[in-house]
Amino acid sequence: MPKYWGETALSEQIPKAHAPPIGARRQRLARLLTEMVPGASTLRVSQRQPGRGWPSPYARAHDAHGEPIALNRSQRVTLARWVIRAHPELTFGEACDLNLTTGCMRPAVEACAAAGRGC
Repeated sequence: MPKYWGETALSEQIPKAHAPPIGARRQRLARLLTEMVPGASTLRVSQRQPGRGWPSPYARAHDAHGEPIALNRSQRVTLARWVIRAHPELTFGEACDLNLTTGCMRPAVEACAAAGRGC
């Protein structure tokens, strides 16, 4: 159900012709996420927290060397929700990695294989 400001739905306020392209929006999201987690270069996002049986948006941040960056619960959930909403074409049953420098998203299994390590 759309949210309303006055009489016009939010989705109808910005004409589609003037909306930024999808790539630009994803790069802007990556910049915003980088500001939220300084030093992060990759976010790993999934629908389930490791060790939990029920779905809950979950994110982990890593720096350029692959070292984890500590996040509190609200950061983990907020980051995961933003990424999941920005990429509706993906299914997040398996973890996906978001490269914060390029804004590109790929399955975590592919990222681990490319890096030459098992995850």
